[in-house]
Amino acid sequence: MSALAKPPAGAAGSLGQAILIIDDEAVLARNIATYLQRLGWTTQVAGSAEEGLALFPSFRPDIVLLDHNLPGQTGLEALAKLRVIDPEARVVLMTGNGGIELAVSAIKQGAADYLAKPLALSELRLLLDRLLTQRRLQSTVDYYRQREADHSGLDKIIGESTPVVALRERICLLLAAERQLSDDNPPSVLIQGETGTGKELVARALHFGGTRAGQPFVELNCGALPQQLIEAELFGYEKGAFTDARQRKIGLVEAANGGTLFLDEIGEADPATQVKLLKLLEDRSFRRLGGIREQQTNLRIIAATHQPLEQMVREGRFRADLYFRLRIIEVAVPPLRERGVDVLLLARHFLHWHAQRYRRDLPELDSELLAPMQRYHWPGNVRELRNAIEQALLLAPGPQIGLREFSFLAATGGPARPDADDDDLNLERSERRLVQRAMERSGNNITQAAKLLGISRDTLRYRLERLNLRSDDSA
Repeated sequence: MSALAKPPAGAAGSLGQAILIIDDEAVLARNIATYLQRLGWTTQVAGSAEEGLALFPSFRPDIVLLDHNLPGQTGLEALAKLRVIDPEARVVLMTGNGGIELAVSAIKQGAADYLAKPLALSELRLLLDRLLTQRRLQSTVDYYRQREADHSGLDKIIGESTPVVALRERICLLLAAERQLSDDNPPSVLIQGETGTGKELVARALHFGGTRAGQPFVELNCGALPQQLIEAELFGYEKGAFTDARQRKIGLVEAANGGTLFLDEIGEADPATQVKLLKLLEDRSFRRLGGIREQQTNLRIIAATHQPLEQMVREGRFRADLYFRLRIIEVAVPPLRERGVDVLLLARHFLHWHAQRYRRDLPELDSELLAPMQRYHWPGNVRELRNAIEQALLLAPGPQIGLREFSFLAATGGPARPDADDDDLNLERSERRLVQRAMERSGNNITQAAKLLGISRDTLRYRLERLNLRSDDSA
């Protein structure tokens, strides 16, 4: 991670904006220029398409007012050349002799709008204000989308431990397969892992590394909203659908069209929402609350949970059909305590990041701190480590961070990892510990490990895959 940059500042009103006027009617062009200058615009006037095309690269106007009936090249011909110079150029075509066909041709060739002469200057001002507002909004959206992309991706999954290397390899395989799809319908992905392990980071890597990177990435934490609001947030509603529905509101499903919908903590979704999500996955269709029309959507769904969904299915607390539709691809994110050297690697990474945020000199980690940090259980995983480093940076009186700043490590003596912790009753963690112990005792021999566990080789292979544990042994 890096310090976040400030968003680009939009101009107040229309001040500072540049307008290029290309019109062979000198009096009209001069009047338009004078009017716009009084409003705070910077203007340049060209009497022909050739002169305007020559001015454009150096002047770089925000908007071009382009007459169609020009000597030499027509406005449509000039429009095509302007779009070659700058595909994002906003051009308004003006003409006194044209109709619907000319307007349609102009819009098809990339014109932002069309004006008929004689011009009403007040209408021209409203049009320019609208176009400039759209441009600022688009610039802001592009900025935040780019910033989001810059802070997402496979390279943001930091670590050199075997589980993390395996995780990155799995993501790479998924992205490579996605690029070979013959249709635009990538499989849904279920990301499983404890709280704070970085499941959202994996979801972002799958989106921003894939074919939908330029489309929206929309997320919803199913555990952060009351159950009665999740459906409205997901699918939107029509005016009058319920008491406070005073106007139509689109939902996150519509907002994510063409991109990715990330459903965090999917295990918290109530049964009614699960039914609608199943329909969305199967038919790619949904209906707003209070609506009567089915709408189609094209999105990819990535879900994440820290809960044992398989166990919840057995207990009847989660729909089996939805579970299997979500789990077409399964990705397990390892907890921090199983990542070995990554603890110190991440600690130094977060230390550098927070030092930049707070504009502090970069301190060092005292050598007495390293062993306790690696022994510690880290129940809050990467999130707990990141927050602990931030607190230590703020409390450290000097250029070195030691056990004094990590009082919980000093107080507990750096508790051991839970490999031998029989008090930990979490089912998924217990299963992972047992499988790991069996593989270690058998020297990574799957047949022997399966005998120790009292299960078949196929069952053990399945569990190794599901828990993202690797074995080089094929026996």
